[in-house]
Amino acid sequence: MTTRSGREEAGRFLAEGARAVREALRYGRVHELFVTEAAAARHPDLLDQAPRVSPINQRAAELLSETVSPQGLVAVCDTVTVGLDTALAGSPRLVAVLVGIADPGNAGTVLRAADAAGADAVIFAGDAVDVHNGKCVRASTGSLFHLPVARDRDVAAVLAACARAGLRTVAAHGYADEDLRSAPGLAEPTAWLFGNEAHGLPEDVLASADAVVKVPIYGRAESLNLATAAAVCLYASALRNEP
Repeated sequence: MTTRSGREEAGRFLAEGARAVREALRYGRVHELFVTEAAAARHPDLLDQAPRVSPINQRAAELLSETVSPQGLVAVCDTVTVGLDTALAGSPRLVAVLVGIADPGNAGTVLRAADAAGADAVIFAGDAVDVHNGKCVRASTGSLFHLPVARDRDVAAVLAACARAGLRTVAAHGYADEDLRSAPGLAEPTAWLFGNEAHGLPEDVLASADAVVKVPIYGRAESLNLATAAAVCLYASALRNEP
């Protein structure tokens, strides 16, 4: 379960650290909790909630961990991804679509921002990083358990599903003519499209989007980090939907 193929075959992944484990337990995703003696002493409440607890030594914790300083607390969890139709069921008003995002830290941070902005779902489209990657799980700080997360390699199918769900697709693009200050329609049900860190969104995706919008740069920075730009865009929609 420390590799993508292993996670896909098992249908399970590892969530490390007290915050991720606590949220996994809260949402009933945990099969087994591996814990060192020191971690057990720090978090007895988590042990009480786990369906099965297996003590491990520090060496085993290091082998299970993907961090430099393991916390000694690792949960085996059910994978969280659902189908597109499930993720977009009902009447979603705000969705984040990550097209080809490669960095797991960025992906997890966007997940966290989407959760904070009240998004109804997050969709990983195209050749995107695995949401169950350890770094992505940690960066999401538990948010991957809070909202539906879908994955589909067919970007066109994702965009079509968003349209069927009544969502207007808005592509975030640093070279767009229009920016967030004047962009119309952001109070409408929206699927924000965010592209790869190095290459952005493909031309065909930009062409098919209902709108293409940039985050204005007021200072001398060349650009914003992907996760930062995504947070700004998602909140631009969320704030316009405030009662």
